[in-house]
Amino acid sequence: MSAPAKIKAVLIGAGGWGLQHARILSQRPDVDFRAIAGRTPEKTKARAAQFGVRAYTNIPEMLAEEKPDLAFLSLPNDGHFQPTMEVIRAGVPLFVEKPLVFDLKEADQLLQAAAKRKLFFGINFNHHYARPVALAHEAIQKGRLGDLTFATWRFGGEGGTSHPFNNLFETQCHAFDMLEFLCGPIDSVMAQMTDKTHKGTYRTLVLALHFANGAVGSLVGSYDSSYAYPDTHRVEINGTKGRILIEDTVRRYTFNAAGSETAEVWQSGYFNDRDRDFYLTFDRHMDAVLEAFKAGKQPPVHARAGRRALQLAMAAIKSHSSGKRIVVPVDTFERAAQPKILPPPPNP
Repeated sequence: MSAPAKIKAVLIGAGGWGLQHARILSQRPDVDFRAIAGRTPEKTKARAAQFGVRAYTNIPEMLAEEKPDLAFLSLPNDGHFQPTMEVIRAGVPLFVEKPLVFDLKEADQLLQAAAKRKLFFGINFNHHYARPVALAHEAIQKGRLGDLTFATWRFGGEGGTSHPFNNLFETQCHAFDMLEFLCGPIDSVMAQMTDKTHKGTYRTLVLALHFANGAVGSLVGSYDSSYAYPDTHRVEINGTKGRILIEDTVRRYTFNAAGSETAEVWQSGYFNDRDRDFYLTFDRHMDAVLEAFKAGKQPPVHARAGRRALQLAMAAIKSHSSGKRIVVPVDTFERAAQPKILPPPPNP
């Protein structure tokens, strides 16, 4: 019997996170990584040479020459729409980085164009594939928390584009996606934001959330902080039967039953580099993406999740500008399946 055909893959984007795409694509035995397209010839040629693939500065030309089965896009946050639409119009299945775009009309155009062509269209909300998140999802689904009462999310770092709501769109899309993944749909939002460090740019924000199941939540996000700080990311979810903590996405998971001073704790063991490395959450997501693609299924996290995060962000902006609570329609699209919780690797 002949060996299964490899997936012909191309990458659009030669930047920092694009390096993680290239690393994974180059290492997979089921992928034929063929080319990289970038905006700058010198940078693109250097990245392509690093992985032994061809370099392009024209997306349609690359797609016509390479005829890929699947395209991966990792571009500057505020430059997603046009390249993504070029790939869709070429009829190539695709997997994109978050945020989807910064405008709901653009999001709808992309989703409608992809749906018209029946394209596989995934987005990289890789936090789903952190072990603490998978453990939290499993505990909630099994009813270990009972009825959810409140959830808090805090995530602070630095960076961002010049967009006036950069942190809300670029980083807290993870917050919206993850809180709905764990706690169910959000049905209203209230916002406070500040531009005290960069006038006209609201780099720090606090949101009050209400979930359709009756629970409430808080979301604190900032580009006026630092990713170097310990515990820069923290999620707490409370229910009538217990509490969950997620620390720094991949560092630690804790469950306490209500009234108990004794906790169940997961943190990676000495040899378990796989589960303590944030970058490797993307490897696990890619496992699920390519498994779904080869099976002819929808991606584990569809690009519609990017549109949903954008919808909630726009509600937050409306609340900030109006000073009012904004009701958000409950989205009914099917969310990602529970990530597989793999056993820790054996000791060498």
